[in-house]
This record gives sequence, structure tokens and C-alpha cells, in this order.
Amino acid sequence: MQNKIVLVGYMGTGKSAIGNELSKLLNIDFIDLDGYIATQEASEIAAIFEEKGELYFRKKEKEALEQLLNSNRNFILATGGGTPCYYNNMKLISKKSSSFFINTPLNILAERLTKGKSKRPLIKHLNDDDLTKFIAKHLFERNQFYQKANYTITNNTTVNDAIKEIIKLLNSTTIH
Repeated sequence: MQNKIVLVGYMGTGKSAIGNELSKLLNIDFIDLDGYIATQEASEIAAIFEEKGELYFRKKEKEALEQLLNSNRNFILATGGGTPCYYNNMKLISKKSSSFFINTPLNILAERLTKGKSKRPLIKHLNDDDLTKFIAKHLFERNQFYQKANYTITNNTTVNDAIKEIIKLLNSTTIH
């Protein structure tokens, strides 16, 4: 049986932290899609955005996603915040995996992202006041894609609570 678990949601929701810990518990490889692309491109994501542009990155992101989802590998994949919003990515994710939307409240996202702004190409130029407005607008635009995931996890507590909820859902259903 194929086990592909894909975590989607806005940047700062904890997809990588949740995916990394969940992979240890389930003994399945963890892949961070941005890390996977950075390795393939031999470049940091911020540098790809800066040097080649977002459209180039989104094309590479789609190719990497298709490559992983069409492989025979079992894994837990943390996508980038924008991954589900481009091309037919979310349709492919939901068809080829058990997908989980990690839904995190705006105030928690703003707090987390303020701390790590410099590492995130889409928000590094924003001042703290504009950041919350930017996140709110982006969430409004992107939630329609995130909500197409097979399951929704509300992550406003801890990584361990989110993992428990995911495992509970996996145990109550047949995963892809």
C-alpha cells in the first residue's frame, strides 16, 4: 500500500515541524518540498525567487511535486504555502495522497512569521504592521485551495497535538 501524506497550509503553520516529527513516529521519509527543489536547483529558494523569479520557481515546484507524487516512494511531504494555489497542484495532491490542511489562526501566523521574515521571499520586505494585513489577504485568496485537502487540522496549540489529530484521522480511514 502506498503511503503518501501531504501537508498543506500557509507559511508558518508548522508543516515542516509536524511532518518531521510525524515521519519519525510513522517511520516514513519526510520531504520538505522547498528543500527538495533547492537541492535540485543547487540554490536557496530565496535566491531562485530573486534571480529567476516566482514563475520559474512555481514551474519547478510543479515538476518536483509531480515527480514525487508519481513515484513509488512512501513519504510525508510539507509543501510550500503557495504550492496548492498554482496549476492543478491541489487536485493532484488530493488525488495522489492523503492531504491535510494545517489551519492556523491569523494572530499565531503573524507572530511566527514576524520572527522569521528574513528567510521568506514573499514577506521579507514588509514591516510588521503590513505583515498581518498581507497574511490576512493571502489567506483569503489561498484558503479556497487549502480547503480542498482531504482533511483539516486546526493547529493552534502544539506540534504534538496536530500529530495526534493526524494519526487519529489516518487510523480511522484508508490512506492512499
